[in-house]
Amino acid sequence: MDGSLPAKTPSPRAAASPAFARQRSLDDEVRFVKGVGEALAQVLAKLNIYTVFDLLMHLPRRYEDRTHFRTLSQVVPGEAVTVHGSIVAVDNVSPRPKMTITKVIIDDGTGTLELVWFNQPYLKDKFLKMRGQDIVAYGVVQEAPYHYQMQTPEWEPLTDSDPLAAHRIVPVYPLTEGLPQSRLRRIMYNALQTYEPILVDCLPADLRRRLNLMPFAEAVRNAHFPESMEHLERARRRLIFEEFYLLQLHIAQRKIAETTGAPGIRFRIDKEVLWRKLHEIVPFDLTNAQRRVIEEIWSDMAREYPMNRLLQGDVGSGKTIVAAAAILACVENGYQAAVMVPTEILAEQHFIVLSRLFRKLGIIVDLAVGSLTQRGKKSVRERIATGITQVAVGTHALIQEGVEFRKLGLVIIDEQHRFGVLQRAALREKGENPDVLVMTATPIPRTLTMTLYGDLDLSIIDELPPGRRPVKTHRKRAHQRAQVYEAVRKLIQQGQQAYVVCPLITESEKLQVKAAEELAKHLQEEVFPELRVGLLHGQMKPMEKEEIMERFRAGEIDILVSTTVIEVGVDVPNASVMVIEDAERFGLAQLHQLRGRVGRGAHQSYCILISDSNGEDANRRLDVLVRTNDGFVIAEEDLRLRGP
Repeated sequence: MDGSLPAKTPSPRAAASPAFARQRSLDDEVRFVKGVGEALAQVLAKLNIYTVFDLLMHLPRRYEDRTHFRTLSQVVPGEAVTVHGSIVAVDNVSPRPKMTITKVIIDDGTGTLELVWFNQPYLKDKFLKMRGQDIVAYGVVQEAPYHYQMQTPEWEPLTDSDPLAAHRIVPVYPLTEGLPQSRLRRIMYNALQTYEPILVDCLPADLRRRLNLMPFAEAVRNAHFPESMEHLERARRRLIFEEFYLLQLHIAQRKIAETTGAPGIRFRIDKEVLWRKLHEIVPFDLTNAQRRVIEEIWSDMAREYPMNRLLQGDVGSGKTIVAAAAILACVENGYQAAVMVPTEILAEQHFIVLSRLFRKLGIIVDLAVGSLTQRGKKSVRERIATGITQVAVGTHALIQEGVEFRKLGLVIIDEQHRFGVLQRAALREKGENPDVLVMTATPIPRTLTMTLYGDLDLSIIDELPPGRRPVKTHRKRAHQRAQVYEAVRKLIQQGQQAYVVCPLITESEKLQVKAAEELAKHLQEEVFPELRVGLLHGQMKPMEKEEIMERFRAGEIDILVSTTVIEVGVDVPNASVMVIEDAERFGLAQLHQLRGRVGRGAHQSYCILISDSNGEDANRRLDVLVRTNDGFVIAEEDLRLRGP
C-alpha cells in the first residue's frame, strides 16, 4: 500500500455546467476541498469519501434544531433530546476496580443534568479545561437517584464563534476517528460554496414541475444546512425520489441486457437422476418450499440465457441444501461451481458442510481463503485451473488475480448484500456467462425486493424444516442481569453453550474491541470463574477467529463473548442461548440475524435482550423481536419503522 486513494467511478454529474466545469469537477479528489488536504483525505477515505461528489452525498444522520433548545427543567426520562448548558462540575469515580465513571454536571439556568461516560477517564481533564463553557449534548434521558442523567451522550462545545453550530438547524454526520463534527461541517460548507454552481439536474424539468420537486443544487444545500424544517423535508423528498428514479432506470437497463446479451450455458437437467442423487446425500426430507425453489432453479439452468436469481430464506430455512442442488446440476454437466461468502468463518463452514454432502458422490470441494499459506494458495489455484476442483468455496480470494477456472458454470454468492456490484461481476467474469444464484438470510419486504433487485428472478423459502423449535425471546432490564446469567449457568451445567454479544459501538472499531475484551474479562473473572469464556471480534486475524470457533464447536469454550462478527452463518447446534447486551443499539434485522445463531440443535433455545431503553423506537423494535420469529414479518416491521 502506498497510501494513495483508489480511483472512483465518475459521478453522473461530473460533466456539468459550461465555463465553471473546465476549472472544477465533482470528480475532483476530496483533498482539493478547502480545509481537507492529504492527511484528512486519508481519514475521509474510511467513510468511503474520495471525491467531492462522495463528500456532498455524505448526508447527515440527524439534525439538531439549535434555534430552540429543550430546557433542562423540561426533559423527560426515556426520550432522546438535544440540550445545552454550561459545565459546572466534573469528576471521576471508581465504583469497583477497573471501572471509571466520568460525571459532568451541566446547568442551563432552569435545572441541571448529569452526563456520564464509562471507562474514559481522560475525559475528566478535557472537561475540567472547559469548566464554565457551554456544550451541546444529545442522548436518552434516564432517571437516577435524586436526578436525571444521560449516559454516553454525543456532545460538542457550543460557541457563537462557529455560525455553523449555533442558532440554526445543525447537521450531525456519521463520523470516523480523527474527524470531529465541527470540522466536517466546515469542510461541507466549503465544498458547497465552491461546487454548488456545478450541481446540475439530471431529472427532466417537466417531471420536476409536475411533482413539485426542488432543484438538485437547492436540495443538496438544504440537506446539509436547512433553511427550515420545511426546506429539509422538501430536500429529502427530492433526493430520495431521484435515488429511486435512477435505480429503477438502471435496473430496467440491466434486465434488458440480461435477456438480450450473449447466451449462457444450457444445462441438461435430468430431474429423475438429480433427485435420486440429492436423496442419497441429504439424510432428511426436504420441505415443500425447498422442493419448489430447487425446481425453479433447475428450470432456469435449463434455459438458453444465464440464470440470475435471488434466493431469500429466513435463518435456518435450509438455503445450503438448495445451493447444493444447484451445484449438483452444474457438476453433473461437467462444469465447476464457485461459492463466494463474506467471511472466512462462513467460508470454512460452507466448505465443511458441502464436503460432507458431496463426499458420497465423489465431488471434490476446495477452500480458497486469504489465510491459506502461499503453498496452500498455489495448490488450490492449480486444482481450480485444471478442473480437479469441482466446487470452490471462498471469500473475495476467489476473485483475485491468478485464480482461473477451467470451466466455471455456476456462481453462488451468499449474503449478497455484503458484496459490491464489481465484486459480483468479477467472479462472474471468471467464466463464460455462468449462471448466478445470490442468496440472503436477511428477509427483504417484497416491495423493496422489487425495487432493489428487479433485475433478478426471486425465489423464497418460506417454510422451516419440521421439528425445529422457535427460539424463545425475552426482554430483560439491566437490574435483572444477575438472574439472566444464573439461567445461562444452569443451561451450561446441562451441557449446553452460550453466546454473549457485547454492546454495539459504531463510533470506533478500537472501542468496540475494547468493550468486548472488558466484557469477556468481567464474565470470566467475576461472573463465571468456574466456566470457560472465549472471545471473538473483528480485529482478530482469520486464523485466530477460526481457532476460537473450532474450540467453541468442539465444546472447549462454554461462553463465547463476541461482537457482531457472528451475525452471519455461524452454526454451532449445541449453543442454545444468546444474551445481547444493550440490545437497543442494534437494528431489528441485525438482532434477528444474531438470534439465528441459536435454535439450530435439538435443545429449546433462548435469546435474551438486555436493555434499559425507554425510547419509543427501541421499544417497538425489541417488542417485535419478542413477539415473532418470522423474518419476513420482522422485515416488514423494520421497513415501517426505518423506511427504505
